[in-house]
Amino acid sequence: MKTGSKILALALLFVGLVLVNYLATKVPFRADATAENIYTLSPGTKAILQKIEEPITVDFYFSRDASGLPIIYKNYADRVEEMLRQYARAADGKLILHVVNPEPDTPEEEQATRGGLQAQIVPGTGEQVYFGVVVTQADQQKAISAFNPQREQFLEYDLSELVHSVQQFDKHRLGLISSLPLQAPPMNPMMMQQPRQAPQDQYVIGEWSKNFEIVPIEATATTLPANLDALAVIHPTDLDAGLTFAIDQFLLGGKPVFIAVDPASQYFKRQGGQQAMFGGPQPNVASNLPKLFAAWGVTYDPQNVVGDLTHATQVQTGAGQLARFPVWLSLPADTLNRTAMPTAQLNSMLIIEPGALALADGHDDMTFTSLIDSSAQSGTVPAYSLQFAQPDEVSRQIVASGPKTLAALLTGTFHTAFPDGPPETAKPEADAPAKSAIESRKTGQSTLLVIADTDFLLDDYSVRRMNFLGVQTAEALNDNLAFAANAIDYLAGSQDLISIRGKGSSQRPFTVVQQMEVTAQQKYQDQLAALESRLAEVQQKLSQLQTQTTDTNRLIASPEVQQTIEEFQAQEAAMRVERREIRRALREDIDALKTRLLLINLLASPLLIAAFGFWFYRNRRR
Repeated sequence: MKTGSKILALALLFVGLVLVNYLATKVPFRADATAENIYTLSPGTKAILQKIEEPITVDFYFSRDASGLPIIYKNYADRVEEMLRQYARAADGKLILHVVNPEPDTPEEEQATRGGLQAQIVPGTGEQVYFGVVVTQADQQKAISAFNPQREQFLEYDLSELVHSVQQFDKHRLGLISSLPLQAPPMNPMMMQQPRQAPQDQYVIGEWSKNFEIVPIEATATTLPANLDALAVIHPTDLDAGLTFAIDQFLLGGKPVFIAVDPASQYFKRQGGQQAMFGGPQPNVASNLPKLFAAWGVTYDPQNVVGDLTHATQVQTGAGQLARFPVWLSLPADTLNRTAMPTAQLNSMLIIEPGALALADGHDDMTFTSLIDSSAQSGTVPAYSLQFAQPDEVSRQIVASGPKTLAALLTGTFHTAFPDGPPETAKPEADAPAKSAIESRKTGQSTLLVIADTDFLLDDYSVRRMNFLGVQTAEALNDNLAFAANAIDYLAGSQDLISIRGKGSSQRPFTVVQQMEVTAQQKYQDQLAALESRLAEVQQKLSQLQTQTTDTNRLIASPEVQQTIEEFQAQEAAMRVERREIRRALREDIDALKTRLLLINLLASPLLIAAFGFWFYRNRRR
């Protein structure tokens, strides 16, 4: 082939590649090969877009020409813009997209500021950039002030929630009874000096506040506020009898209720340790609603905690070593109900020292749907035994007895916990109706969602707060907050948003390695149990020996006992060596597996390309 022909062929090839890429951006068809379909709009998003009645304007602002902008920032901006273009196509003309580059000292920059966008500072150059979106419908306007690449897995939810919320004029009312400090206390205007770090709401409050008006309710109240659409009861302790009756009647009246109880609250454990230092009263670490649960058909034991050997979380012990803690459950997608709306799209959760739930006998008129389960390698341990126990000690206590339900959805006919009518309240409110005037429902059709853990709602176990380019934000560690938001939305909010939360999680737990660790752990734990049994026998013999003393109170050690001690010491040393060998073999297997995967990842692409080149070369020669 002549040189001129080769140059022409290369030029035509280059033009062809440019045209193919250009046409690819214009064709409305998209192929999504990702495992989670993160580049495909969810059915919930499409439903929200189809419900748009009046046109919505979306102004996407990005300072594309800013110097020194990190490449990850530019790539994520392209990702956001492409997602918004998909929204515009799916809305059939009801969503109008404007892409704006707000350069400094321009009307576009002023427009971005008026829309509620927050300028971010580029490290090194100090240049201000804008990267956000403003959504407007009629006189309603809302914005995402600054996008964060760390929230990419929630991009579709954030955008869809924004489009949905701009169409909502009246929020539903969510009653909140909580002994946990989910809401920050209001600042006291009488204080002369406020603390440097003002208390903040937990992020779950922000999630609920997007679609609901939160109405706080004190545990000492005797009635519920009027016109509530749903009720959330978090770690209930010392509730007034009148309030308990009001919760019962609220559910039986057909209104949905979300309840989170806990056999071992980490928050109140820490509070108890601090109060013990000053001689204060101990808080209620465990929570329960025994009267209501008994009537509603919920079985729950606040004295026992679920441990899971398969899904144990790796934690750092006091000695600085890593160990698997079986009562801290890192739950993957296969433990979450894939057919129930609150959990169908979630991928991972972290549940701390939870309890177990079940449907009580004699409640055949109820439908009990398990939402979150532990693995088959699960058992229960007494909550009090966890106070000073090390992870290995807790693991040895667990006897696998099958999966345990950690969260459940109950629907059907509920029966009242107050068949004799409302109780006499110790502190009746002045405007509360008299007992004889209160209508007491005996049964009612309703929906109840219960989870036997409360720590999952706290920021410590759900998000990582951070400062990104001068903007305070948070990165989700798991789908804890998504489940909390899904639960309330399922009960009383927009179910279209449920199919979007938690979509596209990049977390891929290495299940093969986890199973190898569990198998090895079980192997040497059985041997450790046998070792401890022999230790107990020797200690019993030593105790008997201590009763045999001379007149001078000197210990008499018979040759038989001395020989027993020496034999035990030899067995103990051999067991420790064997345990080290098991752990070393475990590490060798895991390291070998990782090495094989690394080589496959490094060599697969070059080998495939080389094979294709060889095949092409042979066919070209022919």
